[in-house]
Amino acid sequence: MINKLIKTEEDYNLVLSRIETLMDAEADTPEAEELELLAALVELYENEHYAMDPPDPIDAIKFRMEQLGLNQQGLVPFIGSKGKVSEILNKKRPLTLSMMRSLHQNLGIPAEIFLQKTGENFPKAMISHIEWHSFPLKEMAKRGWLRPVKNLKDSAEEVMRLFMKDCCPNGEAIEACFRETSGNRINAKTDHYALNAWCMRIMALARKNTLQRKFDPSHFTSDSLKDIAKLSFFDEGPLLAREFLEKHGIRLIIERHLPKTYLDGAALLLEDLTPVMGLTLRYDRIDNFWFCLLHELAHLVLHLGKENQNLFWMTWMPGTPKEENKTILKTRRILLRQSL
Repeated sequence: MINKLIKTEEDYNLVLSRIETLMDAEADTPEAEELELLAALVELYENEHYAMDPPDPIDAIKFRMEQLGLNQQGLVPFIGSKGKVSEILNKKRPLTLSMMRSLHQNLGIPAEIFLQKTGENFPKAMISHIEWHSFPLKEMAKRGWLRPVKNLKDSAEEVMRLFMKDCCPNGEAIEACFRETSGNRINAKTDHYALNAWCMRIMALARKNTLQRKFDPSHFTSDSLKDIAKLSFFDEGPLLAREFLEKHGIRLIIERHLPKTYLDGAALLLEDLTPVMGLTLRYDRIDNFWFCLLHELAHLVLHLGKENQNLFWMTWMPGTPKEENKTILKTRRILLRQSL
């Protein structure tokens, strides 16, 4: 009985010969158990020495169509339209994740063929019931938040998954975003998808530069807020405030709000427990900057480490600014004078 790994071509041929003699072995017999073992040994050897690349996805689709007797019209429910089916089969349009999943589920084509990697499977949803096309994709692409693609709407899931991966590789913070922004604290007119996109952008920017000091709640108290408020006396106060916060392990990120968010600020927490204060400067006034910053920092002092380790608070100022007041010192000019 052969009971060792196959290491040479001679061993391989010997095992194949033995398998041939055992093909008629009855179930639940020593011979059947030997056959099962040898088959596993052969599979291991062949995977290492005779590995084959997965077939081309389009060729696999055409082969499956032939097996099932389907024409191009038969693929419309899985791809979207007759025009798209034609473009896909002629390799003029790339398959999207949603198309791949549908073809996998309905035609039985293995996921590893679409993903071109042995044993690979489709990524699990970070959050259930996401409508990928509901994100403000055009505006996000215009701002350079998304990687460029030809068919943005069709590739919504792909580009948003890449965007989310840059923000939160493990997805936990993203789930927190969707969970918290679906609550009752937000503006009734707010677009949840735009709001979540902005929050994820803040997290992505915050992750780019690691602060030298870790945040310690015991060292950041209401007295710290008083110290920050005193900085409002100086013309360079916003920059001084940012430096003060970084020394305490807190990130301050400025990012213009997305349409339909009506957002002024948010307090968020990264996976490594770094607090992030995100401001939109929707009202680009120096007094608004200090109000929103101290408001978000107050959430940090009052809630983090006392109620739980979750930090996700937002601020909406009443009303909507019709236009910026050009006679008032602009906070954005001060903060963006140096790269954030």
